[in-house]
Amino acid sequence: MIELDRHDLLLLAELQRDSRQTVQQLATAVGLSNTPCWKRVKELEARGVIRGYTALVDREKVGLMLCVLAEVNLTRHHEDDVQKFERAVAACPQIVGCYATTGQADYMIKVLVPDIKSYESFLHETVFKLPGVTHVRSSVVLKEVKAETRLPVEGTEKVAPRRRRA
Repeated sequence: MIELDRHDLLLLAELQRDSRQTVQQLATAVGLSNTPCWKRVKELEARGVIRGYTALVDREKVGLMLCVLAEVNLTRHHEDDVQKFERAVAACPQIVGCYATTGQADYMIKVLVPDIKSYESFLHETVFKLPGVTHVRSSVVLKEVKAETRLPVEGTEKVAPRRRRA
């Protein structure tokens, strides 16, 4: 874990809230002047704390109406089989999340497709052909109650930024 101070945490919270802010807006929000603020953001990027910037797209507005969470089991857990499976999953655009898990499933995957017929095709043409897959148990999402992209950066909910004097 990388050690982060109060200003770093506030910067991360602000950038997660709106990454299109100017350095001046960020600096004001976290109580820094522009140059130190810019340097901190660049340092967070260089250290890999900030991995990138992206736009959040409404999946339904681009035709991805069906979200499925699927439990996947592998035949064997040899390193080579696991690596092949994980590489194949990483290359599949419909799989937007994949987690190695404990419990009954070896992996949980999150799949976005237009409709149930597309999901059936996706299962037969893609998932069942992934290296080592022996069992898939699908759960169709009826409603997304919470789909948050912001990480709960420790400490930012308790720390108010100091305002710079004009």
